Amino acid sequence: MYLLAWIVVGAVVGWGSGRIFQGNGYGPLMDILMGIGGGVVGGFAMSFAGLGGYRGTIITTLVAMVGAVLLTVLAAYVNGRTPAISSVCKVAGRGTRSI
Repeated sequence: MYLLAWIVVGAVVGWGSGRIFQGNGYGPLMDILMGIGGGVVGGFAMSFAGLGGYRGTIITTLVAMVGAVLLTVLAAYVNGRTPAISSVCKVAGRGTRSI
């Protein structure tokens, strides 16, 4: 059950963090797969640290989100992609004029 949650969270977060970067990258599918990989690794790491189970569901899911973002962002920087300022503003809910 937790594995499925980590996969779904990783996919969504990987796609979202991949949308922030501009340039020729691996594409949205690879961003999603990187997010899934980071989410699963982060979730398993917290489970092995003893923070799994019923009480650790929120903690492992949050760490899965952080792992998905880190892996996707790291892959984007290695590939030479840079954050798009307008995309960051759109994600934050602001227009491009507020910078």
